[in-house]
Parts: sequence; structure tokens; C-alpha cells
Amino acid sequence: MTRVYFIGAGPGDPELITIKGRKLLDEAQVVIYAGSLVNPELLDGIKAEVFDSARMNLDEIIEIIKTSIRHGKSVVRLHTGDPSIYGAIREQMERLDRFGIPYEVVPGVSSAMAVAASLNIELTLPEVSQTIIITRHAGKTPVPEKERVRELAKHRATMLIFLSISLIDEVIKELLSGYPESTPVAVVEKATWPEERIIRGTLKDIAQKVKEVDIKKTAIIVVGDVLKDENLRAVSRLYDKDFSHGYRE
Repeated sequence: MTRVYFIGAGPGDPELITIKGRKLLDEAQVVIYAGSLVNPELLDGIKAEVFDSARMNLDEIIEIIKTSIRHGKSVVRLHTGDPSIYGAIREQMERLDRFGIPYEVVPGVSSAMAVAASLNIELTLPEVSQTIIITRHAGKTPVPEKERVRELAKHRATMLIFLSISLIDEVIKELLSGYPESTPVAVVEKATWPEERIIRGTLKDIAQKVKEVDIKKTAIIVVGDVLKDENLRAVSRLYDKDFSHGYRE
């Protein structure tokens, strides 16, 4: 029986889709893609019938999948980044379970990893931060009270805030409940796309800098001391000549 493949398209650069994802995309007979986010270059040369889900609701998406599977066609549901992070795939899979339609998830390169690459940073540094928090600010989509940014800020870990750039003032206010205002911040818009932009600052001035360049969507806010230049000297013991482990005395 044919099946549905939920594929992570990566953060934007069409070369950052996985080999497996690329192969399945090329072989698909039907592709439903998130047109507002996925780079359309990924669709160049494919032979599939293509549907843009940007203006579709869940019922319409599932109807296309059901019809396609009923006619024996393989379906790719192409999501941006990695579909497991803010991918809205759970409700789709629940519907497919209900109709007995098999599916498989093919992971992709998350924009969380892409922004780290764009910034040339390591998100975890010895004795600086060993924890990464991926979250969003409460907006149209609510957030559990215990996961509000002001609560997470108490940890002072490396934090990546998705889907919140339009609420930058509110985000900064909540971050300041835990981090000092001198904490470095970077905003990366459309990481790995040709039009990528990076704005750097601190909690004290980043909101104003973002407004000056008119970034309002498709950006991630990165907060934490891993962004400090002086912390580039923080090194792992893994490659220390005086540190032994199972492969090196």
C-alpha cells in the first residue's frame, strides 16, 4: 500500500534537505507543501502533482491525501525545518490513523540548528551553558503557564525563541525577569536563505535594532552567554591532551 511521507524540508537552503527526503520528494506522485515557508526551489524538476497548503485547512489537506492514497499514489507532505518542532503534524497523523493510512516521518534540519550555523556558534559550551531551551512566546497560540518565557528565563540557559519576533517587546520584558540586560542576543531572519539577515545586540537594545530593520516574521531570537566573544575560549575536555577516555589514554 502507498503511504504518506512527512518530510522536513530543512530551514531554507534547498541543499539542506536530507538525501532520503530528496529521494522521496523526487519519486512522489503528489506533494503538499507549506508554501508560505518552504523554499519553492525544492520543487524544481519534480514530476508530482503539487498542492500549496498555505491557504488550506486540515480537512482540505486530508481530503487530498485520502483521494491520492485511494488512487494508489505516493504522497509527500513537505514541512519546513524539522516537522517535529512546531510542525503541526500530530493532528494530521491522528486523522491518518483514523482512516488507516500508513505514514512515515523523515526528519529534517531544524532552523534551530541553522541559526547556530549562521552565527558560527556552539549552542552548548563547557561551564557556560549545557542546556538548550526551544520555546515560543504566548500569542494566538497559548503557552502553558509554567513554560512562559519569564519562567524559562530563570535558568539562564541558551534559549531559542521561535514564532515570536512580532512580539519582541513582550519577549524582552519576560527575558529580563531572569537574564541581565547585558545578555547578548542575536536575531536571525530566514536562516540559510539568500536574503538571511542577522542582527546582534543585548537585551537592552535588540528590540530597537529589530524595529529599525523592520523584521516582523520568519526569525528566531537567540539568547545566552554562548554568544559572548570571550566565551569562545571555553573548550571541551574531549580533545584535551591530558584527558583520557575509552579511545585515548
